[in-house]
Amino acid sequence: MFMDAMDPTRAFVKDVKRLVIKFGTAVVTRSDGRLALGRLGALCEQIKELNTQGYQVIVVTSGAVGLGRQRLRYRSLLNSSFADLQKPQAELDGKACAAVGQNNLMALYDTLFSQLDVTSAQLLVTDNDFRDEAFRNQLTQTVESLLALRVIPIFNENDAVSTRKAPYEDSSGIFWDNDSLAGLLALQLKADLLVLLSDVDGLYSGPPSDPRSKLIHTYLEKGHQGQITFGDKSRVGRGGMTAKVKSAVYSSQAGIPVVITSGYATGSILKVLNGERIGTLFHRDAYKWVQVKEVGAREMAVAARESSRRLQAMSSQDRKKILLDIANALETNEELIKIENDADVEAAQLAGYEKSLVSRLVLKPGKISSLANSIRVLANMEEPIGHVLKRTEVADGLILEKMSCPLGVLLIVFESRPDALVQIASLAIRSGNGLLLKGGKEAKRSNAILHKVITEAIPDSVGKKLIGLVTSREEIPDLLKLDDVIDLVIPRGSNKLVSQIKDSTKIPVLGHADGICHVYVDKSANMDTAKHIVLDAKVDYPAACNAMETLLVHKDLVQTGGLNQLIVELRTEGVTLYGGPRASALLKLPEAHSFHHEYNSMACTVEIVDDVHSAIDHIHRHGRHSLFHPCSPSSLLDNICM
Repeated sequence: MFMDAMDPTRAFVKDVKRLVIKFGTAVVTRSDGRLALGRLGALCEQIKELNTQGYQVIVVTSGAVGLGRQRLRYRSLLNSSFADLQKPQAELDGKACAAVGQNNLMALYDTLFSQLDVTSAQLLVTDNDFRDEAFRNQLTQTVESLLALRVIPIFNENDAVSTRKAPYEDSSGIFWDNDSLAGLLALQLKADLLVLLSDVDGLYSGPPSDPRSKLIHTYLEKGHQGQITFGDKSRVGRGGMTAKVKSAVYSSQAGIPVVITSGYATGSILKVLNGERIGTLFHRDAYKWVQVKEVGAREMAVAARESSRRLQAMSSQDRKKILLDIANALETNEELIKIENDADVEAAQLAGYEKSLVSRLVLKPGKISSLANSIRVLANMEEPIGHVLKRTEVADGLILEKMSCPLGVLLIVFESRPDALVQIASLAIRSGNGLLLKGGKEAKRSNAILHKVITEAIPDSVGKKLIGLVTSREEIPDLLKLDDVIDLVIPRGSNKLVSQIKDSTKIPVLGHADGICHVYVDKSANMDTAKHIVLDAKVDYPAACNAMETLLVHKDLVQTGGLNQLIVELRTEGVTLYGGPRASALLKLPEAHSFHHEYNSMACTVEIVDDVHSAIDHIHRHGRHSLFHPCSPSSLLDNICM
């Protein structure tokens, strides 16, 4: 599925003032039945933030029965003799568990919200209560009074006195679980949005544990009803995903948008209200959006080709103006870009990604301005289209000319660096090419906002579909079949990725292998200059693919002290050093396990060589085996300081 960067299906959130949020039992408690204090605290912090922003928040919580059961079992264990423990343990009464657990659950909410300077209130209801119109009216008045005082009403079904028994759902019921209660309250209290928090990211096409299952971003009743395979019911609660979907369908049909999303993910509630495309949306108008916005692989590629042809027909000055407009737009939207990038970085850190990947992901302060200035430099460079590269007189009066021209449509798959999207898009526009971009999933928010800012700066005379953003890895195989529309594929990643793409398409592929960048310092080198080059090559951007990974030094620098100076400078900057066989033996450095290792961090290998010829031979054996490296124009040659 190919969607616009900022999903229009979430545009309704700008009108949300009142929302109902349901915490499932699996969200409130851990797998062992104990309260998930950290998770619950983080959710309360989000509600406090919404309360501060002026939203009216109503909470429906589960978890009382499970919490009470865990507490009563613990008390029973403490009061049991060894003989008692040998007997079969009687199942605890669910209503007693509910009574005990409800007390503890609300005490915890009161404590958490009090720490956040927020007041909460408890409202317990049963199915039979809602049969009384006077009760419903009084309930509405009470909630309105609480919300006016900026108090958070917390609802729960009063299982301790409820007369409902399993099977809970029947034709006579009004609600059957806290999911359907949340939907009922959203209708009764005229909420603008219902958020159902689960222990998974949303509704999947099959059991979430099945790797073939896909997250459904927008639920279409006609398209998805009867085609979804649900997994097991909730491990602790009464409902599970089946109950959530039923509640969401009923509520959305009544005009209340619903989002099912993860209560485990950082900031999930705030992200929903920021319009981010997370979880599964249920909306009665969703079928209109999806039919309009869903685009197939071929349609996307063809649209990029058509837009590129209009771009090629423009004058050099007009294409230059587009780039200048993009540069200005990036600077104007810098704060918004930073918010999305910070969210990506936080998510990557929580997911436990390697530090080198997180480093490549970060858009550091000043990066947007640097990118904008680079685009302006590119805009003012010599026109790349229409240059006569070669002229041959084939016969008298017949001259054959070789001219520079756009390639057409490029498909570029790149890694976690979101700044690469800006660089690639700018080069494509300057050279008159259409573009399809697939960035790493870890940078999806950054890529989405950058794509939006860039495409909105492209005039309608060219078309915003000049640059398409591919949002799913699963669509790459379809694109690789389009050798009649896409003219070149450039994969920027591992050897495995490059090989897989080469083996999967007839489209020409411009790939590269892993590369180790070297710096060689000769015995005749000016050491002040050498130190500057070595530090810049390693420290300036250690996560980049053109950072120095191996430092080669002439053997005479060991005696003259030059090598020691370089090592001191690197260690002062915090670089961890590993040695090749000669350097590790002489300098007592930890031995590098391979000369082919890319650190992409503040670490590098040091090795001693006999002379410049030995250095060149080392680079031939352990370097890129090529002078050209698509990752960076500045790394066409390894540095040799002489």
